[in-house]
Formats: sequence, C-alpha cells, structure tokens
Amino acid sequence: MKYAIRLLAVMLTLLISAPVAAQLPDFTSLAEVSGPAVVNISTVKIVNNQRRVPPIFREGPQGPEGQHPFGEFFDQFERFFGEQGQGVPREQRSLGSGFVFSADGFIVTNNHVIDGASSIKVNLQSAKNGESSYDAEVIGTDKETDLALLKIKAERPLPYLVFGNSDALKVGQWVLAIGNPFGLDHTVTAGIVSAKGRTIGAGPYDNFVQTDASINPGNSGGPLLNLDGQVIGINTAIVASGQGIGFAIPSRLASQVIEQIKAHGSVKRGWLGVSIQNVDPNSAKALGLEEARGALVSSVTPGDPAEKVGIRAGDVIVAVDDVSISDAGDLTRKIGDLLPGVKITLSVWRDGKTVKIPLVLGERNVEKVAQGGPGTPEGRGEDILGLSIRPVNETEASALELDRAAGLLVLEVSQGSPAAQNDLNAGDVILEANGKPVNTVKAFRELIEGDGKEKGVIMLLIKRQGRNVFRTVPLS
Repeated sequence: MKYAIRLLAVMLTLLISAPVAAQLPDFTSLAEVSGPAVVNISTVKIVNNQRRVPPIFREGPQGPEGQHPFGEFFDQFERFFGEQGQGVPREQRSLGSGFVFSADGFIVTNNHVIDGASSIKVNLQSAKNGESSYDAEVIGTDKETDLALLKIKAERPLPYLVFGNSDALKVGQWVLAIGNPFGLDHTVTAGIVSAKGRTIGAGPYDNFVQTDASINPGNSGGPLLNLDGQVIGINTAIVASGQGIGFAIPSRLASQVIEQIKAHGSVKRGWLGVSIQNVDPNSAKALGLEEARGALVSSVTPGDPAEKVGIRAGDVIVAVDDVSISDAGDLTRKIGDLLPGVKITLSVWRDGKTVKIPLVLGERNVEKVAQGGPGTPEGRGEDILGLSIRPVNETEASALELDRAAGLLVLEVSQGSPAAQNDLNAGDVILEANGKPVNTVKAFRELIEGDGKEKGVIMLLIKRQGRNVFRTVPLS
C-alpha cells in the first residue's frame, strides 16, 4: 500500500512538472547565433603610481639641526621613484565587453570601459576563423549615458546584433547576457527582467532595466538579449554587495545615442534651462494639485529658453506636447530625447490652473551646471517652526550668491522640529513662502498664520549652495 502511494506521488509530480519543464526556454541556439558578435575589449591606461614616502615616516624625532635623521635617504628615494604629486607612470590593463553593431566593424560598449585608455584592442572569436585582434578607433562617447562607439577595420563582413524595443519588455521576461566576466571570454548567463525604469544615481538619464541574469565585472558593455536575439539592454552596473542584481541601459535610449554618435561623433540634447525637483504630496497640496505629479521648477537660468518664455520658479511642468510628466527624472529624459531647436509645448500648472507655453529648445551643455556654496552666517534670529531666522544683510548677499539683500537667512534648525524633519538647513535662505516673497520675519509669520494654516502646509523656496530648491513643511 505504501509503495502504491509513493508511486502515485511520483507520477503526480511528473505530470505537474512536465508542462512547466516544457515551457522553459532552450538558449543553445540563441547563444550559438549571437555569441560571435560579442567581443572582448582590452585596454591599457597610463596612470601615475604615487610611490613616495608616506608623511608618517617623515614625522618623529628630529636631528640636532632640526632635520629628520633619515631625511636625506627619503629625499633620494622620492627623487628616484618620482616626486610627490607626480608619481611614476605605469600601465594599467583592464577588460570589458562589447558587441558588433554593424557588419563594417562598429562596436558598442560602455564609456567607462574605454575612458582614458591609451590603447584599445577588440578581440573577436569565431568557430571558422578562430580568435582575431584589432586596434580600435574611438568614434565618440557619451559620459552621461555611459556609452561609447568604436570602429575596427576588419578584412571581412562581421556578424552583428541589432537593437530591439526595450519599451516592449515585460517584467518576468527571459533574457540572456553574454560577456567576459573576470576575463572569461564569451560567458553566457540567463535570467529574467526583474524590473524596469530603475534609478540608481548613475546620471541624469537613469532608466535601467534590472535583471537577475548573472552580471559581473567584465560584463560591462556586453549585450542583454531577448529570446529573438535582439539587444534590449547594454549591461552596465552591478550591486557590489548583492547577487542577482544587474542593470542594463535600455535599448531605446542606447540606440538613439549610438546613432547620433555614429552620424556626428557626439550627442546633442535639448535644454530648457531650469532646475527641477519632484512634487511630493505636501507640495502638491500647497500648489493645489490633485496628486503629486510633474516636475517642480525651483529656478530658471537667465537667458535660457525657459526664462525667455516666462517659465518661473514655482511652476509645475505636467506635460510635454500633451504627454504627461510623472516626475523630474521623466522630464529630464523626455527633453534629453529631443534635439536642440525643436519646438515643443509645455503644459504648466500655475496659480491653480494649467497653461500651455510654446518653447524652442536650446542645447544642453554639461559644463553649464552652476556650482557654489553659501558663506558662513553669524548672528541670532527669531524662532519660527524650529528655524532661527533673520533678514539677509548686504554683506551676506554676495557670499550667499544673491543678486541683492533679500530673503531670510536660516541660522539654526532645532533638532526634531518640523523644519528639521523636512530638510531645512542652517545657511539656507528662504526667498518665498507659498509663492510670495518674504523679506521680513513679520511677513513670514503672517503667511504661516494665514495662507499656511488655511492650506495646512507652507512651501518654501530656498537658496542653497547657489541653487534654488523647494521644501514643504506641514503645519498640522
């Protein structure tokens, strides 16, 4: 009887598992067809080896004339091996991955794989021709998306891969990664799409495909393939402290960047000329928005496209050409997808209603991003919401990067106060409260007691390290 029960259990297990096993994909053909288009990229960089006597060894007892007893030896050591700050040049070798983009020898990889390299070699493998190595020319790079395009002169047409549609990807879909992890050529790993639209702080255009296909150092620049053999991502980043978490640049973004580099040697992107941030629930409430959506404009650059058409701090950009904007990152990506000179229409939430504003995009310039820091304020002010504040004086205005003495300077923030809990810091300058300028403590207090209490929140426009940002403090 026990034997019959066990036999029945085994048969049921086989019956249940058979359909599941039948659904598992076979990657052998995909790996065989796609593998020859995946390349190994080896680079050589010249770096300065900072070989010098550490300062700690120069410290200690001094000789009779105030010199270290081994000072002359240390001086000779540094003269021989390289003086402080210069170091000794040496070669640093590294490996990465890439794939052939066209039969005439264009290669796609990550910018960080080849950045700063003095020489780049691309190694191909094929069952018919064995391994062959080529010197690569850099056609162009884009640091903001970490992409690069190389070119080799091959004596024959090369097998190549084509880009697929990453927008059509679904979470749970099977994918295949091919690359050279730890220098192990043409390693194939499989997994699924774990998530889409991941932001990991790599750059302004973060929108990664997350996968659990095993990705390791050396996979960078290699393709992430769907079951049709199309590149739907370029493997770029890993979580060093975890397993089964890798990130790939989506093919929709990568293909646009690579085509621009191939045509022009560089990438041109649209530019509004605004600093933006996400709209949180409290900000939405203060602005009268039904939900937290869109990109809140915290500052506008003088002379740039947005300023020319009247965009101002406190506006919320909710759509571009009637396509909704979910958050600040979404707006950055949408504008970055467009070329300079393109005419668009922004839908802007202002004073409780949506207005349409036409605009011609400028050209993004990475070096144009302003940086700076406030001076060190001193003195004591009145306390409101846990903030010690007082008006900015003429002497402080320049150090705080203000055009004139305006606003309220935050001197201290009480620990655990509403201001501290909502990211107000000493050194901030409060310029506006709920859209109205505040240049006196009295005006600030009246706004809190009036409009602030009526809405239940006070939204502050502050100047911080040369930039405008919004912070919202609930008053309930």
